[in-house]
Amino acid sequence: MALDYLTVKETGEKWGIKPRMVMYYCESERIPGALKKGNLWLIPNDAEKPVDGRTKKGKKRG
Repeated sequence: MALDYLTVKETGEKWGIKPRMVMYYCESERIPGALKKGNLWLIPNDAEKPVDGRTKKGKKRG
């Protein structure tokens, strides 16, 4: 079974964020299965958007 991959731009459009943030998630290894081929990141089509720790919604309350 072959996995379908999306580019950084396509993933950003899908998740409603800028491509640079998707690249940050890839570089930080926060997207399981993301692959780097040369200067191109490939993100699995079924990958879920990581929680953004900069927002109150993403931070744990305690």
